[in-house]
Amino acid sequence: MTTTPTVGVLAVQGDVREHVAALERGGGRAVTVRRPAEVEAVDAMVLPGGESTTIDKLLRAFDLHQPIRDRIAAGMPVYGSCAGMILLADRLADGAAGQQTLGGMDVLVRRNAFGRQVDSFEEDLHIREVGGEPVRAVFIRAPWVEEVGESVEVLARVEHGPAAGRIVAARQRDLLVTAFHPEVTGDHRVHQLFVDIVRQSLRERS
Repeated sequence: MTTTPTVGVLAVQGDVREHVAALERGGGRAVTVRRPAEVEAVDAMVLPGGESTTIDKLLRAFDLHQPIRDRIAAGMPVYGSCAGMILLADRLADGAAGQQTLGGMDVLVRRNAFGRQVDSFEEDLHIREVGGEPVRAVFIRAPWVEEVGESVEVLARVEHGPAAGRIVAARQRDLLVTAFHPEVTGDHRVHQLFVDIVRQSLRERS
């Protein structure tokens, strides 16, 4: 019998509805998370894009920072897109004084690495783990990964232009990050990959 995992989408800022819809199409049951008790009730979480310093402040205002951090440390699967990638990073590269991350992923991330809002762009990426045609990636004030630890698998790099070779998708066990926004394109394959990661995690824990 196929397990339908319950995935919480952090609902303090960002493309919450779009992530919920993509998770449902990817085979998960999606719910929104705004309270500490809701963190405990889900099998996994998605951290959407937005402004990472604002999300960090809202996590603390809603008493969500420590509960999410604790569950990540306990092995909860988490997918972070754009600002979510920043929040999952153990280290930030750009002197982000005062900003704390949730951590969990052995990566060094640079915020706003591709430039400002006017520098947003799209590119097709080849991601073996999702199969089929290239993934159309939308980058909006996006970060990139500058360094990865030994346990981190690089899933995708920028393929063209001055940023060619920069890491924009990675995985460390049950943690998945992308610098881009797959929830806005109608292609749910990245979310399906995450739902599959959650299912595997649940099987291993049962």
